[in-house]
Amino acid sequence: MERLHKYLARSGVSSRRKAEELIREGRIKVNNKTVSEMGFKIDPLSDVVTIDGQKVRLQEEKVYLVMYKPIRVVTTLSDPSKRVKVSDLLKGIKTRVYPVGRLDYLTEGLLLLTNDGELAYRLTHPKFKVDKTYLAEVKGVAGEEQIEMLRHGVILEDGPTAPAQVKKLKSEAGRTSLEITIHEGRNRQVRRMCEAIGHPVLALKRTRFGPLSLGNLLPGQFRYLKPQEIKALKKACRLL
Repeated sequence: MERLHKYLARSGVSSRRKAEELIREGRIKVNNKTVSEMGFKIDPLSDVVTIDGQKVRLQEEKVYLVMYKPIRVVTTLSDPSKRVKVSDLLKGIKTRVYPVGRLDYLTEGLLLLTNDGELAYRLTHPKFKVDKTYLAEVKGVAGEEQIEMLRHGVILEDGPTAPAQVKKLKSEAGRTSLEITIHEGRNRQVRRMCEAIGHPVLALKRTRFGPLSLGNLLPGQFRYLKPQEIKALKKACRLL
């Protein structure tokens, strides 16, 4: 059994103090009977609680996952082409979670999934400037002039990009490895940026998202975030 005002607070209806006011005002019913008694107890598993005629439901527990998305897996939750979806890889996860942003079909790497809508919104909105880091293998030997173009921003069909952080790792056998960090999240942005400087992407992997890294995850594996990681993510997008 649980006190009604605590149940209302746990359901996200209001604070405990405000819940007590709602009870006093006669706006709360339990099993279709108005409750005005402070300290009234309910069975959360069987009793039906309503506020102004609307059923009160417990908020779903927040779930935070990090996955190493393999290539040739889509981040949509439904796919008419019947390709493998990230949700197909979430064995044992009963709560419905959603990808935070997207990685395209041929891009692998770090993917966050959660049912925390506010956090997902902030992590993907460019105004919060949460960094995402990619390892890009591009065709040809990218020179300093081309790399500086990325650092200053390049013109795409949907407008100029914000300046990126770019580090040249190595060049060999007609290809260059670049570490590229951006805080925008446009469709296929890193691929289009590299095409704009004349060095199309051959392979692309996201290695970091804000304070998170892939760590020891292998393609297709996922894990729950640790409390300190959730806190760091929220701090990165000014939720804390």
